[in-house]
Amino acid sequence: MNSLSERIAKHPFFRDMKVGHLAILTECAREATFEKGEVLFHEGGPADRLFLIEHGLVALEMHEFPHGTRHIQDIGPGEVLGWSWLFPPFGWDCRATAVEAVTAVVFSGAHLLVVAEENHDFGYELMKRVAQVVIRRLQYTRRRALRSETENKAGE
Repeated sequence: MNSLSERIAKHPFFRDMKVGHLAILTECAREATFEKGEVLFHEGGPADRLFLIEHGLVALEMHEFPHGTRHIQDIGPGEVLGWSWLFPPFGWDCRATAVEAVTAVVFSGAHLLVVAEENHDFGYELMKRVAQVVIRRLQYTRRRALRSETENKAGE
């Protein structure tokens, strides 16, 4: 098995990142495993981690009154999960549950946030990468909403 620092460097989210920045990431990283059905984080809970998904599948779900819990999206290998630790009020806006056994590298959001404030070069690089993920997820959500709207009109 590759070392944790090698695994971080090879993950698509951090690919081509400067060696010094990868060292910062490794300082606050640990490996984590989650069994099928295990909750990685709860909606409304304190957001304090960033997850690099290496193996397995995670379902993102949101509770919407009065409709109940709704599936938002699945996150799989090669993807990143969790950016709520970057922005006040630092709370998760959904629940993440392992659909199957998951292996991930987990980073301390507090550590990353402090270092990003102190080292603006690192912070800017991290924010660019997070922004790309946010944009992709927004585009996914828009496409899904448009499909749903089209299907509803077709059923009328």
